[in-house]
Amino acid sequence: MLPVSDATRAAHFYADSLGLAPVNTGEDGTQYFAAGAGTIGLRLMPEGAQSPNTALSFEVVDLPAEMTLLERRGVQFQDVDVEGLKTVNHVARVGQERAAWFADSEGNVLCLHEIVD
Repeated sequence: MLPVSDATRAAHFYADSLGLAPVNTGEDGTQYFAAGAGTIGLRLMPEGAQSPNTALSFEVVDLPAEMTLLERRGVQFQDVDVEGLKTVNHVARVGQERAAWFADSEGNVLCLHEIVD
């Protein structure tokens, strides 16, 4: 469940930018999107309910290819440079994973990650 302040804008981002298929809308207006074997709910909340930390991470098989696809759809990946975590070309190595972060239309921080050897 992710907080959104503009349901229409958020629905367009998840459908058009991320390519997720809408599943249904709950009685409370929460919009649901299929995401792999699960579902993401976009729930209308007041501005400021979003977290500056990673709210959701998608595991992918080919991180560079997924990043290229999303960038073509207008997604902008963030650079991070904090103690113990630094991105190079928007990608950080974290243990056995490579990861890249971006924000959705509502300010929720999302991540793509790939398991590597």
